[in-house]
Amino acid sequence: MWTRTILPLSFAALLATGVAASDVPARSGTLKVPGATLYHEMHGTGPMLLIIPGGPQDAGVFAGLARHLADDFTVVAFDPRGNSRSPFDGPPEPLDIDVQADDAARLIAALGIGPAFVFGASGGAQIGLNLVARHPDLVRALVAHEPPATLLLDDPTEALAADWEIHDTYLREGVDAAMARFFAMAALDVGANDAPAPAAFDMTPEDAETFARVSGNFEYWLAHGMLPLSLYRPDADVLRSGTPPIIVALGEDSRGMPIHAMGSALARDLGVAPVDFPGGHLGFETDPAAFAETLVRELQSR
Repeated sequence: MWTRTILPLSFAALLATGVAASDVPARSGTLKVPGATLYHEMHGTGPMLLIIPGGPQDAGVFAGLARHLADDFTVVAFDPRGNSRSPFDGPPEPLDIDVQADDAARLIAALGIGPAFVFGASGGAQIGLNLVARHPDLVRALVAHEPPATLLLDDPTEALAADWEIHDTYLREGVDAAMARFFAMAALDVGANDAPAPAAFDMTPEDAETFARVSGNFEYWLAHGMLPLSLYRPDADVLRSGTPPIIVALGEDSRGMPIHAMGSALARDLGVAPVDFPGGHLGFETDPAAFAETLVRELQSR
């Protein structure tokens, strides 16, 4: 059953007053799925655009991007099962790409405004590729932003060794040491411990709350999520049909990084040209306006 918050004034009524969709508060809800409950947030109006977060991320990471997209799409972002506000019914379970993609499919079907455009970030792009392969009728187009498709590299040995070293560091030394190694490997300029004070990164209180919530997902991701996402091999034979279309998005600032090589390998296997997007692996956070502009342009051209 799908439930959502009821706003004091209906969304349609707010739009009728001339209020921009980007200024309307998010509508939140939950969806019961087998073994878990999914939390999601909706912004804007228009065709559905489902955002699939990667790794330990949740819907809050994409709030800024969603506001820039809200005048063109009904943006739906959710917390993947096991992350933040989407708890398992019982003990944590290893991340299963098929189950995660089925969750996305159930959410599209439950909201009743599909088929959906889909944007998947990092590990969320891996899930999006699975969604397209197994539920193509629910997807209008997929933007796969820098998927960690390690097994598509000509020689994945070094990248796989790095992933296993992070996992082993977690087992030996704990979450903070493993995340510090991951951030260094990925060249992400964030800390691995508690969320910093908002002023440290020009963060709003909402941003700091999101960072703290996502930090709470690090252990689940290290224990149960990182390796399944990295070891998933997209089914290029199925995906290269072009229906629905797949846009491989690569950050302009990611050139020379392993994640850029992985995305390039996916584009090669699909027979498509990758599209440059602003920023690096977190370009949707560092420059959400420019990122949204590129995303809208690419989706509206399909």
